[in-house]
Amino acid sequence: MTEYRADPGGSMHTDARIAVIYYSATGTVHRLAQAFVDGAADAGAEVRLRRVAELAPEHVIDAKPQWRAHLDATGDIPVATLDDLRWANGYAFGTPTRFGNICAQLRQFLDTTTGPWQAEELADKPATGFTASYEEHGGQEATLLSLYQTFHHWGSIILPTGYLNYDTAHVAGGNPYGVSQVESRASRDPEYARAVLETACFQGARLTRMAAALAAARADSKLG
Repeated sequence: MTEYRADPGGSMHTDARIAVIYYSATGTVHRLAQAFVDGAADAGAEVRLRRVAELAPEHVIDAKPQWRAHLDATGDIPVATLDDLRWANGYAFGTPTRFGNICAQLRQFLDTTTGPWQAEELADKPATGFTASYEEHGGQEATLLSLYQTFHHWGSIILPTGYLNYDTAHVAGGNPYGVSQVESRASRDPEYARAVLETACFQGARLTRMAAALAAARADSKLG
């Protein structure tokens, strides 16, 4: 399921509409995206999970069976559009690290947002990022800071992870800039891998609460 609204007991509905938009070649960032979806939905948000379009040539993808398998397995997830950005009042963007920067696929999508940016349709909405690399020092913090530059230009309200939920965040690597995973560590340390997903779920819920609060504040200002 790629879009749903959780209803635990009927009391958790909010005005939050969260777009989780990501790129993943082999599945790591996709798993983080799904954890964000789960956390946001459990907190009462309406959620859209969207992937950005693949840009790599077919022969490059086919040369790596895990890449091809993941692309085929997630083909039913809708490709992100500008209407998803207009619809949402909170954003979570995910990308693997690429030389300490965001991947080309997500960069291409972000570069198409001039219209809603100029119309101020992306401003005053909370936004957060998540990423993954294979190595411990593979450029995760640089990637998140690079992503956040776009949020600055949109006029968004950047929502870092900080050190909230500290015990879990510490086990997950303690990155205060955003949720991140080191794949080489996750493959040998199940406790770490679980903590990263729990941190993503926690941040998805936190994003929902912030989006709902800001939506209510905007509504009150219009009424006033």
